[in-house]
Amino acid sequence: MTKDIIMKNKKDKEVFSIKGMHCASCVFTIEDKLKKLPQIKKADVNLASEKLSVEYNNERDSKAVLSAVKKAGYEAYPESDHNHAHHAKSSETEIKKERLTFIISLFLSFPILLLTMIFHNMSFESKVLQSVLAGIVQFYIGLRFYKGTWIGLRNKTANMDTLIAVGTSAAYFYSLATTYLIEGEVFYETSALLITFVVLGKWLEARAKGKAGDAIKKLMGLQAKTARVEKDGEEIDIPLDEVAPGDMVIVRPGEKIPADGKIIEGHSSIDESMISGESIPVEKKAGDSVIGATINKTGSFKFEVTKVGKDTILSQIIKFVEEAQGSKAPIQKYADKISGYFVPAVIVIAIITFIVWYFFIGSSFVTALLTFTAVLVIACPCALGLATPTAIIVGTGKGAENGILIRDGATLEISNKIKTVVFDKTGTLTKGFPEVVDIISFEGYSEENILRKSASIENRSEHPLAEAIINKAKEKKLSLENAQGFRTSPGHGIEGFLNDNKILIGTENFMRDNSIDISENIKGKKLSLEEEGKTAVLCAENGNIIGIIAISDQIKESSKSAIKILSAMGIESVMLTGDNRRTAEAIGRKLEIKRVISEVLPEEKVSKIKEIQKTSIVAMVGDGINDAPALAQADVGIAMGKGADIAIESGNIVLVKNDARDVAKSIKLSKETMQKIKQNLFWALFYNSIGIPIAAFGLLQAEFAGLAMAMSSVSVVTNSLLLKRKRL
Repeated sequence: MTKDIIMKNKKDKEVFSIKGMHCASCVFTIEDKLKKLPQIKKADVNLASEKLSVEYNNERDSKAVLSAVKKAGYEAYPESDHNHAHHAKSSETEIKKERLTFIISLFLSFPILLLTMIFHNMSFESKVLQSVLAGIVQFYIGLRFYKGTWIGLRNKTANMDTLIAVGTSAAYFYSLATTYLIEGEVFYETSALLITFVVLGKWLEARAKGKAGDAIKKLMGLQAKTARVEKDGEEIDIPLDEVAPGDMVIVRPGEKIPADGKIIEGHSSIDESMISGESIPVEKKAGDSVIGATINKTGSFKFEVTKVGKDTILSQIIKFVEEAQGSKAPIQKYADKISGYFVPAVIVIAIITFIVWYFFIGSSFVTALLTFTAVLVIACPCALGLATPTAIIVGTGKGAENGILIRDGATLEISNKIKTVVFDKTGTLTKGFPEVVDIISFEGYSEENILRKSASIENRSEHPLAEAIINKAKEKKLSLENAQGFRTSPGHGIEGFLNDNKILIGTENFMRDNSIDISENIKGKKLSLEEEGKTAVLCAENGNIIGIIAISDQIKESSKSAIKILSAMGIESVMLTGDNRRTAEAIGRKLEIKRVISEVLPEEKVSKIKEIQKTSIVAMVGDGINDAPALAQADVGIAMGKGADIAIESGNIVLVKNDARDVAKSIKLSKETMQKIKQNLFWALFYNSIGIPIAAFGLLQAEFAGLAMAMSSVSVVTNSLLLKRKRL
């Protein structure tokens, strides 16, 4: 049965876009404001994606969130289900705006620098020209820093803007005083170039952040723009947003499928690689489902639209990835906490630096002032704020491009520590399509008679083994009877009546529980089947065993390879199944899985996971629906799924391609991402730890401190982007 992606917005969770943030201190300020609201259970701000994720205690209260963010000095907009394209356009607009701002600032700053280089003893007229040009840079280009400083003062905190505003103002206003009031040297180039370099950093940072979010842009670019709809016997092209469920759409060779639906007429091969990652086209015929944004290769067909807009699989995947990229890894909390106290501490250090240079060392006021400015500027915590979120954006994006959907930053972090992977068998390690391979009859019953009786009872069941028996009966074109008094015992068997004859189908224990004797001959034949890796189901009528139906589910070609890869990574694989011990162990031997836990009822899987968790960090891999409790209990739940059969709500990670090898890839991706995060945090902290003393000892000019600060942010984002080159 097809399972739809479940991505419903919960009442207790909401996502907002945030505008106006500059550094980790901004993040700290917004979160601090929101966490004081009684309605808010949890608030996480992501600097790189500019997203705010809020969890409420009860019902949503968007107005309270918007009001709190506004009071903090920032702008917030509730996320809608149709604003993916808007975000991409907004990102492009920001990049263009930052580039233009940098060009204007450079255009104004260059003459200031030129005059300083040409004239050693500058005339009054030259100083006046410099003051005007530098003033435009200071109060037009640099207005954002004053606004940010004012916001910080209102919130009784300090941020990156505070450091830049104080540092550049000190240089500019001192130069202004020596131009118009007292004799002295001017430093207009210091303030102007400092702002110019910071703006340059912002432009490069915006470009790098844009590249980090390329995965979302690629996914959005897959969507068709129009659809050819059949109405009143005519074919007309209409915009995609006008397509509605129930519409009949015609798709020709080479065209993109505009929405999710079901084929009514025709057949074709369809390239579904954008969803499944499989390069081989999938053959489709009438009755088969098609996925929006996939590409029709050869034939033409007509399909009925079932899902459009936010309900399509592609839209839900985009939403999934966006939420992941806007989330936080727990490690980020340490950086946020440091940033909250960092800026005030830097201001204190800068003041002490000025006092030491001016009063104790006896340097000139100018030297002390420029050293004070250099300390302020080089210590901006931008890189610290970007260290974690940029790596998460790139990591989750790379995962999506490889058919691995990761729910959030916390999942990435914990996956790095996985030591044991527990696999469900059916549909995970095996193909999930069991089929009847043997029927052994007793008591003079024919094989067809046993199959007909069994299928008549199993016709009321939804178990995969029941489906195999029913399909075999259909294959042999057997007529089935109507069963009465149907009852099921999960994990054991089923029973029912056919013409007042009681039929039982199930395990050996199920038969014993119903006082049915099992002869040594029957046990021996059952044992032989199970040692071949087949599931042997006993059939009884009126208290006597009448036959054994052997069912086999073929092992996926990728499963054995997946187990070997995990073993090479030092990760233990465990198979957890409801199959009897002999069958399970036979499959375990084929897959080279040393630890097999068999005869486990569905409700017992959770307790088995808990036992393993006592000694290890555990990932549970299952089909995402039947194994939902176990997936939820595991440290990381990995849901297997293919195309439209993805059960996203069940797992922390969803493997779109239904390939067990992607379990290892997802763990490897988490390790690579965490390595980048740790590298970023180390270099951000190391940079500030080294940069502050260098500036305090007067070894770095203020304007170059600004350039170094800007480049530190760019370097962190660039380091994260290197994740794209890693092979999984």
